[in-house]
Formats: sequence, structure tokens, C-alpha cells
Amino acid sequence: MIVHKPIVALVVVLSLMLTGIATAEEMAKRPPAPAATAAPGTGAPVSAEYKIGIDDVLDIAVWNNTTMSRTVPVRPDGKISLPLLNEVQAAGLTPSQLRANLMAKITEYMPNPEVSVIVREVHSNKISVLGEVRKAGRYEITQRATVLDAVALAGGFNDFARRTKVVIMRHDGNAVKRIPVNYNKIVAEEDDNILLQPGDIVVVP
Repeated sequence: MIVHKPIVALVVVLSLMLTGIATAEEMAKRPPAPAATAAPGTGAPVSAEYKIGIDDVLDIAVWNNTTMSRTVPVRPDGKISLPLLNEVQAAGLTPSQLRANLMAKITEYMPNPEVSVIVREVHSNKISVLGEVRKAGRYEITQRATVLDAVALAGGFNDFARRTKVVIMRHDGNAVKRIPVNYNKIVAEEDDNILLQPGDIVVVP
């Protein structure tokens, strides 16, 4: 039996086309990829970019300019100091936002600057525990922390602590928000174990 080459080639092409159509239909039936979900208790996407805070240490690199490239700490006023630019606000911004601000400022001195901002050290995630605890003080947290974690870091309650009257003081813009906490209810699983935020002050009367 003689099979002509043009016919064989046509059959191969038709097979590939049918395979491609079937694959496209299969992909169309698949559910869409899920969007970024929120981390439990935070309300923020897990992929949200980190916001720079006070006491963080940043690597600022300006391509082909060693004078302006340096490692700088974020001061208590939320700013960093750089040659030519002097004072630049950093706290509260993401590295991408700070990079954009620096590029806009450096453009006054050099065209098309290439800038990178890297958070070398994170020291801004701190909470304070005050009042009737064994070791009142300021504590750096490297992961998500709750009210129970804060009490544990402070060595537990003193004998006269009013566990049902704990208060979290949280900065909300220019105001301070007071969040009442009943420690006993949290332990008894009758209330939520509140997730703390950097800068929170846990007061145990």
C-alpha cells in the first residue's frame, strides 16, 4: 500500500490542531487561580509588601554612585539621612515607595538614576508590656504575637494583676485606641486572643 507524503503531513497537522483545541477547552474548564488571601487575624494579603519601621536598617544602593550608597538606620523620627538629599521619610513606606521617592529626588542631581532599597534588619516590630507583670519592658517580636504571647514574654502576671482589665493601647493615626481585654475569657476560650501590632502597648492594671 502506497501512502502519499502530502496526505501523511495533512493528517499530522489535523491531529495537532485537534490536540490544541482539546487542551484549550480543558484549560478553559479549570477554575481560576485563587487571589491573594488574608493572613489570619490581620486582614492584609499575605503577599502585602513590608512597611519600613523605626529602628529598621536599610541598604540604599545608587548604581555607579558610591557616595550615596550606604547602610542607614531609620531614626526615631522615621527618617533616614543621605548625602545631598539630607532628611528623607522612610517609616510607613514600603521599600518600593521609598525607592520611587529617592529616584525622584536624585533625578535633580543625576539623570535616570538606578536605586535599590533593601531592608537589611527588621527592628521595628516591638511591643511594650507594662503594669502588674514580672518583667515589664519593650519586646521585639519576630513573628505574629498575641496577648497571651505578650504576657508570656513579660514573665507572667504579678499576684495583684487584674486579669480581666487588661488594655491594649494602639496608635490609630494621631489618636490612641484603647482595646479592653479579658485575659480569663481568652484562656477559657470564651473570647478571641487578639493579635498584636507593632507599637502596641499592653497595660496590666
